Amino acid sequence: MANHKSAKKRILVSAKKRAINKSSISKLKTLTKKVLSSTEKTEADGLYKEAVAFIDRIASKGKIHRNTAARRKSALTGHVNGLTVTQ
Repeated sequence: MANHKSAKKRILVSAKKRAINKSSISKLKTLTKKVLSSTEKTEADGLYKEAVAFIDRIASKGKIHRNTAARRKSALTGHVNGLTVTQ
């Protein structure tokens, strides 16, 4: 355990940041699964926009690497473009 005041503070700050980052990654995975599990084009489009906006947001904050963000967006785009409009 840390003995210095600054080291104790770093432990607390790190724990808080870790929880926030874990929450963001969890939300990213959930949004991705929702888009990939959707089978209707109209539903997938709405979910896709939400997911891409969130991916861009966390990539700009450095929570995920920009290439990882691009790869995930590409996978989602491919899925959505592969769906057909059902009437």
